[in-house]
Amino acid sequence: MPKDKVTVFTPVPLTINQKIRIEGTPRGGDWLVIGLSESKVRLKCPVSGREVEWARFCYQTEECLQEWPKQE
Repeated sequence: MPKDKVTVFTPVPLTINQKIRIEGTPRGGDWLVIGLSESKVRLKCPVSGREVEWARFCYQTEECLQEWPKQE
């Protein structure tokens, strides 16, 4: 059987108090993980203090050391 190029997305096992940066989407920016369930993630913006709860959607592409929150 021929092989095809396939992109595999793996969900990130998030933890409470984890600092994350989302790029390339309307949800983009720096967030602090403040709550988790099987299907939802609760995040807080470190700049505005805004809290949101979304269906889990985060997939890891890289991990690096950088300023957080990032000054734009």
